[in-house]
Amino acid sequence: MTPTCAPGSDMHPNAELITRFYRAFAALDAETMASCYSADVQFSDPVFTDLRGENAADMWRMLTSRAQNFSVTFADVQADDQQGRATWTARYLFSQTGNTVVNHVEARFVFKQGKIAEHHDHFNLWGWARQALGFKGLLIGWLPPVQKAIRAQAAKGLGQFQAARRAK
Repeated sequence: MTPTCAPGSDMHPNAELITRFYRAFAALDAETMASCYSADVQFSDPVFTDLRGENAADMWRMLTSRAQNFSVTFADVQADDQQGRATWTARYLFSQTGNTVVNHVEARFVFKQGKIAEHHDHFNLWGWARQALGFKGLLIGWLPPVQKAIRAQAAKGLGQFQAARRAK
């Protein structure tokens, strides 16, 4: 579904698409988020470094289904025919430790045929680890082996989520 702008709106259709994506995220509506993506979307962030297609959509399905004490705000949405950007902040409870995380993210997008074809999120992984893992994250969260372990754990979680989803 190609987004449409409200009558009289100055918002570019791709800015409206980004806005739709983050409004759905705030509502924990992963299906609407997935509908904003092209079938072959490429997603990356410091944890999930290269997800493509349905894997990217499943990552959002997993995150929204597990969200606890969650909120997201977004701002600075800008877009033209080819690319866009936004900033967003998620607040949530990291279930593995019970710690609250406030993650500030800069997002970049590339569009094709009215959909998001590329979505690249940038945030400080050490900053995230300090919050999510507490003192341990502060001490060693900057180390490449620890960041690699965070990525491996996230990939394992996504794989388990996908296996459970297929089994239903």
